[in-house]
Amino acid sequence: MTKGYIDAIKAIKPNAQVGSEGNDYEGIIWFDETPIDKATLDTKLAELPTEQEEMEARENLKASAKAKLISGEALTEDEANTIVL
Repeated sequence: MTKGYIDAIKAIKPNAQVGSEGNDYEGIIWFDETPIDKATLDTKLAELPTEQEEMEARENLKASAKAKLISGEALTEDEANTIVL
């Protein structure tokens, strides 16, 4: 699934109360929120990792966690989360 404006809004303001009707900027529903301008959201959207990049990063984190477990090293919280979540 392709990332959209809601993903960009949540990246800027994680607790934003928004919804959408469709995938375009004009379809964003701002529930008691100050709207973020389209240019800012477009910029943030371009900065967000793709789903493929997120999947590769997660796999790399899992591999790092496994290597550390085998060698007896301490895990980072993110590495530990790949095991228990």
